[in-house]
This record gives sequence, C-alpha cells and structure tokens, in this order.
Amino acid sequence: MKRWWADVAGFAAGLTVIMVVALWVAQGGVQEVAGGGWGAVAAVGRLTGLVASDLMLLQVLLLARIPWVERAFGQDQLARWHRWVGFTSFHLMLAHIVLITLGYAGPVHDNVLHTFWNLITTYPGMLLALAGAAAIVMVVVTSIKAARRRLRYESWHLLHLYAYLGVGLALPHQLWTSADFLASPVARAYWWTLWAATAAAILIFRVGLPAWRTARHRLEVVEVVAEGPGLTSVYLKGRFLDRLPVQAGQFFQWRFLDGPGWSRAHPYSLSGPPREDRLRITVKDLGDGSARVATLRPGTRVLVEGPYGRLTGEAYRGGPVTMIACGIGITPLLALLWDLPYRDGEATLVYRARSVQELAFRSEIEWLAARRGLRVVTLLGPRAQDSWLPHGYAESGDLAALRRIVPDARGQHLYICGPDDWTARVRRTAAEAGVAPDRVHVEHFAW
Repeated sequence: MKRWWADVAGFAAGLTVIMVVALWVAQGGVQEVAGGGWGAVAAVGRLTGLVASDLMLLQVLLLARIPWVERAFGQDQLARWHRWVGFTSFHLMLAHIVLITLGYAGPVHDNVLHTFWNLITTYPGMLLALAGAAAIVMVVVTSIKAARRRLRYESWHLLHLYAYLGVGLALPHQLWTSADFLASPVARAYWWTLWAATAAAILIFRVGLPAWRTARHRLEVVEVVAEGPGLTSVYLKGRFLDRLPVQAGQFFQWRFLDGPGWSRAHPYSLSGPPREDRLRITVKDLGDGSARVATLRPGTRVLVEGPYGRLTGEAYRGGPVTMIACGIGITPLLALLWDLPYRDGEATLVYRARSVQELAFRSEIEWLAARRGLRVVTLLGPRAQDSWLPHGYAESGDLAALRRIVPDARGQHLYICGPDDWTARVRRTAAEAGVAPDRVHVEHFAW
C-alpha cells in the first residue's frame, strides 16, 4: 500500500534533476547558450552530462532494495522506472560525449576524432570515463528485449552488474574536470551528498542487510519434493523465522551454496505461508539454472536477499477475493489462499495451465476447497492468440469470459500472477470489467 513518503520520494527524485539544472544555470549555462556558437554547444553538452550523471545515480537508487521504497512502489514498478531512467541517462550520456567533443573541436577547427582522442588522453579521469561508458553501453545493449530473450538469466544478471562499475567509472571525471563541479561549493556539496547517499544505500541494503539476515536466520534446506513435471518444492528451516519480516505472497532472491554458480541469485516466491519453523518455495525448471534446485541436498546452506514484493494481504480487509494464476504464478497465490482471512466460500482460484499434468499442489487446493470453501476454476489448454485464456474459452472474448468465470468481479479483490504479457492482459480485462485499480494486486514474473 502506498505511503505518504512514496510521494515524497517521487518529489525528491524530480527535485534532484531540477537542482542539477539550477546549478548549471547558476554557472552561466543560459548565457552561454544565448551567446550561440560553439560555446552554446559545449554548454548544452555539459548540461546533458550533468543530467545523465544525476539519472545514473537515481537509476542505481531505484533498485537499491530500500525496504520502504520497495513496499511503496513494488519491485516491478521500480524495475520499469529503472529501465526508463537507464535508457534516458544513456542517451543523454551519448549526447554529452558528442556535444562536448564538438564544442571543443569547433573553436580551433580541429578534427573531431583528434579532439576526442586528446580529451580522453590528456584530461584527468577521462580514460576511466571511457571505460565506464563502454560498460554502460554493454549493459544497455544486453537490456534490449531482443537481446534479453537470447541470454540466460544468469548471464544477463552477471552482465547487468557491470552497470555499477560503469557508473563508478563514468562519474569521477567530474571531480577533476567539470567547471560546474569545481567552481561552486554548492555543487560540490550536492554531488558529494548524492554520491554518498547512493553508495550508502547499496552497501546497506544490497550488501549489509542481506548478509545480516543470512547470518541471523541461518537458512538451510530440509527437504526437496517433486511436485510435478519440472516442478520442485524446497522446504527450509532456520533460526528466529518468526522475526523474519516476510508475508505470504512475497519472494526472496535465493543463492544455494551447493557448488559452482552459487553466486547467482534467483527470485523465488514463497509457495506457502511463512511459519515460525519452516519456509517453502516452489521452483519451475525454466532452463535458466533453476533445474539445479531439484538436486539440492538436505543441509545445503542458503543466502537470501529480501523479502520483496507487494503481492500481500496487507490491503485485504475481508470480502470476496479471486486469485488468477498462470503456471508457476500459482506459488504466491497459494500462499495467500492459506493466509488470507476470507470466510467460507468467499475465495475463488482461477488456475490456467497447459494440461492437467502441469497443475501443481492439487492436494492442497482440494483441501482448501473442502475445508475453506475455495471455488476452483481450471483453464486448461494452449493459450489463445491475443488473449489470457486458452483456446475454447476465448471465443466469446476476454471480458465476457471473465464475467462468466467471476460474475461479481467488480466487488472482488483480484490477485494476479503470471508471465508479464499474460498478467497485463488479465489486468486490462479487469479494468474493462470495472474493477477498481486499488482492488487489483499484481506481481509480474519476468526479468
């Protein structure tokens, strides 16, 4: 649920960009642009570089795993903003490089390539900046959807970590060469504060907090159970699990210390409500290293980051509730079905899978149906084109099908979990059915 400080955080992020522009104006940027010529080109180049630097730091902060920011916006929303800010800062960085080079080459009528070479070889910090820019280019190229589809998750994740290196190398040249930084005590104070805050957020929330929770709770594998074709549940035990601030529906980033490749984290949701002595995750073999989960041995130690995610029962205060799951998206929704305080007969599970064999947790779902009145609707078969429904269900249209499956959809809390495109289509159909946005709770399963 969005807190008041979520609005404050959004305002502060916008304020940083305004501050950067104001500092540039205070250093005479507008006058230089008004003067025209190559001086104007160089001035705009400085501005694009300053804004790019600011956005790079904001981009890092967006996925610094700051708990109250995660809870306010959700990791999927933060990831979208991270992507948008990242591509924007990248394009501004390219504009900065081009404009600054032109601004220096123009007045002396020098060859652009020669000027560029002189800049990177004679100005302090420019070789580091070039190396940082190269790392950022690599990250951006591998973040394009067409490239991401061709990469294994582990490879993409490892390459994406070079963004930290790129930002770290690209920014220090401002310390040594930027007039906007050197000429103003206010500018120096601003940039040092922003850099220190970003570094502190990474060290505290990406390194320190996960290390502390791992050491405190000492999670280890207790049992590994095959749930179906390519589907494996892992039961874990640990210390003080009643003090672990996790709710049903949330996920962790998991690293299993079972051999080579342990350093690569994978996001897996809890598939059962958190208990004082046990946790359970369920993993589908998607060919991205997840198959090794089935080979884990009891006693394997675990490193964790989290919990993350807003697909929880925090906003639910009772009344009709419908869970709409696709494939492995059943895992957080099953945990919620165990955990939410709905009354007998108030809950519906709409479960889409390609075949009966792919339906997981059938015994638990049957127990919930018998003991808590859970209504179960299974949607089996290959997915129809341009629909979230299988063939045979989509003939009447998505909206008509939803109204048939969940007649009182407008009065329901809807929890939706599955692949990105599928989830977006369900969400769109819910909006067409008149379900209020604050009653639709979503978690995207994509990277």
